[in-house]
Amino acid sequence: MPYIIQKFGTPDERVCDLRQGINTIGRGLDNSIVVEDDARSLSRHHAEIELTDKGIFVSDLNSSNGTFVNQSKIIHQKLKLNNGDLVQFGSVLFRLVDEFTVSSSGSHPVATVPHQILNPLSPSILIRVSPEKSRVNMQDLLQPPKRSPQGSSPQRSVLLIPDTDQSQRASAKLRVLLEVSQELASPETYSALPEKILELLFKIMLVDRAVLLLVDEKTGQLEPKAYKFSNPNSTADFDFYSRKITNFVLDQGDAIISDDTSVDDRFDSSQSIIRQSIQAAMCTPLKPRDQAIGVLYVDNLSHGHAYQKEDLEFLSSLANQAAIAIENANLYRNMKSETIRRTKLERFFPAAVSQKIEEGWDLNRIVETEVTALFSDISGFTEMTSQMQPRKVLEFLNEYFKVMVENIVFPFGGTLEKYIADALLAVWGSPYQKEDDAIMAVKAAIAMQWAMSELNEEWAKQGRDLQIHIHIGLNTGMVAAGNIGSENLIQYTNIGDTMNVASRICTAAQAGDIFISESTMTHVSQFNLPLERLEPIKVKGKEEPLQLYRVHWENIDVKERIKLLGTEVKSSHTQPSTLRLDIETHTE
Repeated sequence: MPYIIQKFGTPDERVCDLRQGINTIGRGLDNSIVVEDDARSLSRHHAEIELTDKGIFVSDLNSSNGTFVNQSKIIHQKLKLNNGDLVQFGSVLFRLVDEFTVSSSGSHPVATVPHQILNPLSPSILIRVSPEKSRVNMQDLLQPPKRSPQGSSPQRSVLLIPDTDQSQRASAKLRVLLEVSQELASPETYSALPEKILELLFKIMLVDRAVLLLVDEKTGQLEPKAYKFSNPNSTADFDFYSRKITNFVLDQGDAIISDDTSVDDRFDSSQSIIRQSIQAAMCTPLKPRDQAIGVLYVDNLSHGHAYQKEDLEFLSSLANQAAIAIENANLYRNMKSETIRRTKLERFFPAAVSQKIEEGWDLNRIVETEVTALFSDISGFTEMTSQMQPRKVLEFLNEYFKVMVENIVFPFGGTLEKYIADALLAVWGSPYQKEDDAIMAVKAAIAMQWAMSELNEEWAKQGRDLQIHIHIGLNTGMVAAGNIGSENLIQYTNIGDTMNVASRICTAAQAGDIFISESTMTHVSQFNLPLERLEPIKVKGKEEPLQLYRVHWENIDVKERIKLLGTEVKSSHTQPSTLRLDIETHTE
């Protein structure tokens, strides 16, 4: 199997196998290959490597810092990889190994490691064996089930393991349990795992019925999650098991055999035992650590004394593997939920605010606060995109919004409120308020206009028929800020006339304009920005005309622009590496 090696030839060497199909690489926990990167040069979903019958291909997922093959950057295409190629994601380097031989001692594929990637000072690597190739088929370790005739004595053990000498039988049981752990090791859908556990149980043990129950986190009671019968024609449901037995095992924390449940004093009042003529039962706790998370129950309807100590010991071992698998699946599910939650935070909030929320800041509390709202829109967007394919429009908007939000709004300390088709709404002062919110919002608007000029220049160099302009409106005032919807869904928003007026000001602006309200001007007047007082403008929804000001962003000279867009951002909000504005290229 092909694989990639990080930090090859060092004691910290890391080998990552590539599976057939798509392998995603990035720092997000939901990737096939998760890469830790202290320099944070990797995007959450940075790139993907596709393993096909025609070869191995790498492609970039529109990452911030690019993907390189043998030091050449990948741009808008899939690139075929060859054995020994150096593949770099951001600043993290891997080498591809796709070289296989067959060992002379057996049929398992052995991958030889190219000599040039070995460190002569480190121990020599002689062979490399994939664990998947050393696995055996579980059915090869088991014998077909042979049920005892009605009325006859049951077999010595219900384990479907061939009767050999004690040493060989112990080895076979260990190998079966190893295969069970392998079967349950891969991430499973949490809800599907109980059924898979029972399927494995029926392959290994001769039992009539089985049920897996888990403790409900809210009620603390056992709830059945899956059941299985040896008789496919059985119509029984979850009620077949003995609650007396399952609750006893959960409370005591020990596995038990009830040799003949009909005369077992511990369960003499159990209606299910009496009603369904349960002859023998085994039950073991699902206990990944100190506390049981559920139980695994099996029974027999034909014979009392059907189960032996060996059966209970094996069932307990299988239950331990099952408990670990269930806990891992639950952790995996929780990690995915956490990843989605973090992704939502990172998409809408700058890093400083996301960190504040991670520390326990309550977004569900509604507060009144002063904000500066920025509303930006693309001039003539409807007409411009009327002849474009919808897919091309979406690709264009993604490219545009990435620059405006990730490269400007967030680094300047703003919070993304929402996208509205081609428009975006961002706020400063909510949910985290700073003294310089208004000026940072205006600076972000100036940066957006310069970035738009740069994008137009770049598109022209690429021969793309895209030349667009944006108009921006800003307003400062009070809002009610909080979470709308439910406690479990973060939909943070700001409500108030301040937001509506920002939208109206943006509508009043023309292509290339930045208009600010009187309230915003008051907050930034000390910074001596080049402002032009406009004639009062009548806007929809307001009886009185608004006093607005045009920001002549294009008249800020180069030195002032560098100070405005770089130094102060570095000192008060973020590191300069997050900004991608080549502001020194502009001349008056």
